[in-house]
Amino acid sequence: MTFFKLIIPILFCTTILISCRTDTTKKTTPAFKVEAIAKTVTLLENPTAGNSALPRLFGTEKQLFMSWVEQKDSISVLYFSTFEDGKWANPFAVNSGSDWFINWADFPAIAENNGNIIISYLQKSANGKYTYDAKINLFSAETQTWQKGILLHNDGTASEHGFVSIVPQGKSSFYAVWLDGRNTTAKAGGHDNHGDGAMSLRGRLVHADGTMQPDVALDNRVCDCCQTAMTSIENAPLLVYRDRTDTEVRDISRIGLFDDSFSASQPVFNDNWEIPGCPVNGPSIASFKNNAAVAWFTAVNDNPKVQLAFSNDKGKTFAAPIQINTYETLGRVDVVMTSENTAIVSWMENVGEETLIQLMRVSADGTKGFPVTISKTSFERASGFPQLEIADNTLYAAWTMVDGKKKSIKTAAITIANL
Repeated sequence: MTFFKLIIPILFCTTILISCRTDTTKKTTPAFKVEAIAKTVTLLENPTAGNSALPRLFGTEKQLFMSWVEQKDSISVLYFSTFEDGKWANPFAVNSGSDWFINWADFPAIAENNGNIIISYLQKSANGKYTYDAKINLFSAETQTWQKGILLHNDGTASEHGFVSIVPQGKSSFYAVWLDGRNTTAKAGGHDNHGDGAMSLRGRLVHADGTMQPDVALDNRVCDCCQTAMTSIENAPLLVYRDRTDTEVRDISRIGLFDDSFSASQPVFNDNWEIPGCPVNGPSIASFKNNAAVAWFTAVNDNPKVQLAFSNDKGKTFAAPIQINTYETLGRVDVVMTSENTAIVSWMENVGEETLIQLMRVSADGTKGFPVTISKTSFERASGFPQLEIADNTLYAAWTMVDGKKKSIKTAAITIANL
């Protein structure tokens, strides 16, 4: 029985932790010699400590940022650090709480814009197990102060809000998108009702002083618990997410801000993956000048694949996808671009008895480099979603290692020229 024949019957999802889950059964592939970490991967001394997870990277031309969460007994602490002069700076504790919603697949987002910093997190909003809000912390470069715990949405419902993505916009602002459950409450039809009350995708402009533009409904029916992803082309957001049709086809769609208005949702590619629940495996997007690349996971026909598609027209259209994985993949993708026609993709796959975080350089013409192993990892959910980012012409990676109930974050610098 294949991996996805096992998980599809249990994927009928009603909640992010109960039904939005992946099975931990591994399929054994033929024997394969797993090499040690490639010479192109240099482990870094990390700023994290204790039980740490949920790393998120954000890079600029000169600087790299990382946010993460540490668990200290019943307290969750949100940290961030910057990588400067070849090392991570001392971490800064942004916020903490005993009532946060912590989930392996829904990690805080971080972005920076001319010294202004924004970091999101999730906080319980009511006694319901899956009622939580998306909140943000904002650092103003002008006042040199933090505003903490700002509610990102104003629907006032005790429902699910999360899977936030953020990109800089303008000289000091940010555009944020999130999955919004305001229509999934019992009054609206209920999260269990797959005909009504669907999860929606919403977005809004957030200014460095904490004020916001009214939120906008971008798509009123989307997959319940897959990550969103966003990049910026010519200072305009381009976002991707797992959509959801009335017939439960859950492929990757895109929406762009073109000519000062958001486009209608369009598929990146029609995999036609019909699945009765959320696979908890969202897409990733990156851009270079006016070109973009999207990586995603699909398991149509019980054939798990990592796909990559390029666009040369600001994300308005995408070429046919290129399959990336060789062995049985878990997805959990990320992507960066190093030129207008070159991307670097990361994903997780089972090779022999090992679960590996893999990396590959791919060109728009379909040319692929050899896969490079960043690290061995665990196939369990707790290992999360490895992250990639480019800063100052260097590729960086961050991921979570699992040792029993303890989790720790690893980071590495990767020599792009060797890929």
